[in-house]
Amino acid sequence: MTELISNHPLLVAVIVLLTMFVFLGLGIWVFAALTLVSLTGLLIFLDMPIDRLGVIVKGVMWRTATTWELAAIPIFVWMGELMFRTDISERLFKGLEPWVDLIPGRLFHTNIAGCTLFAAVSGSSVATTATIGRITTKALKDRGYNESLSVGSLAGAGSLGLMIPPSIVMIIYGVLAEVSIARLFAAGLFPGLLAAGLYSAFISARCAINADLVPKRGDIRYSNRDRLRGLGLMFPILVLIPLVLGGIYSGLATPSEAAALGLIGTLVITIILRQLTLKVLVESLGGAVRITCMALSILVAAGVLSSAMGFLHIPQEISKLIVSLNVGPYGLIILIGIFYLLLGLFMEGLSICVMSLPITLPLIIAAGYDPIWFGIFLVITVELAQVTPPVGFNLFVLQALSGKPIEQVAVAAFPFFLLLASTAVLLVIFPQIALWLPDVLY
Repeated sequence: MTELISNHPLLVAVIVLLTMFVFLGLGIWVFAALTLVSLTGLLIFLDMPIDRLGVIVKGVMWRTATTWELAAIPIFVWMGELMFRTDISERLFKGLEPWVDLIPGRLFHTNIAGCTLFAAVSGSSVATTATIGRITTKALKDRGYNESLSVGSLAGAGSLGLMIPPSIVMIIYGVLAEVSIARLFAAGLFPGLLAAGLYSAFISARCAINADLVPKRGDIRYSNRDRLRGLGLMFPILVLIPLVLGGIYSGLATPSEAAALGLIGTLVITIILRQLTLKVLVESLGGAVRITCMALSILVAAGVLSSAMGFLHIPQEISKLIVSLNVGPYGLIILIGIFYLLLGLFMEGLSICVMSLPITLPLIIAAGYDPIWFGIFLVITVELAQVTPPVGFNLFVLQALSGKPIEQVAVAAFPFFLLLASTAVLLVIFPQIALWLPDVLY
């Protein structure tokens, strides 16, 4: 089989990639599928001895699993789990209500603002969608707001959990791409706010054109005192955001240290609110352990896959193929964007990230793109995968919350899918949207 690599390297690349998709299509766990493809590829195509294979795999797994930056993942996940099991999201909704009342679309904007603020302390798209959605979907429906626009805006805004730091996907990308996670967190802030701004502008425009999307304004009028009271209700989130991001952006704390500060702050807040019961503590820890084990097992398997693809020269061969097409830097980004959109139809975001990076990252670096910039572009495409059927995780969460069929949820989310795709286009045209802040801070 070693002759096959020498004579037909591109064929080997196609066989390995097809095998990976077959394994994933059979429903095999992602970490198992990636590991199986790696081991069988090295055994079959390189006739690698078992003992050498064991040494390589052991070294890669140990090196990946003991990366210090990964310590932030379970801490951020536990923060999100704690907040999901308390009434912090309900306080956030009530606190935002008087602030968004004067904007066209009124309470629709609680989806956008709530997800944006919660994303800044969560790091997970699914957690953001579920935590904000369990309050707003019912509240907006009961008050007569258009349910389709409510569900669609939540699908789009929930994806901001991956873009606005701290982001679990950014941490994983930083480890795999060997780039600064602090710079990634800085780079993701403005693109995330840009996407949130586009969502709110779209909602305002639609509600200004079609007043029937929102209920008639009743006798309720909010005063400045109500808005100050709203700030008090949002106090837990407003304290945690500077506690987490302030330490990172100021350079006083690493992402892992900032995560620890945020967790301590969350625990103190839940104790003050008298909501840290034994049940909440045990359930939140159990949820954090499950999510962390899933994410890190996939990450370790991705490290093995990356090494296997390097031995099989798959990134180099795909790079040669794309260079031969003479598509140029923008053409490369378009091809990669389409590639990720297709993957998003069949895979969830984290799997897309870890599976594709061994292939796409060398191409991006060879084309002269900044890996920090590409990390943000990748996160946006992963966000797009969260709202594309049939496996968009945010769609499933909203289906459970709203009781609507998945097809209706997907249709409602489509305008916000286009707005998020527009964010990616703007990022390509104006890369400084992502790169300005990390250049200033670091």
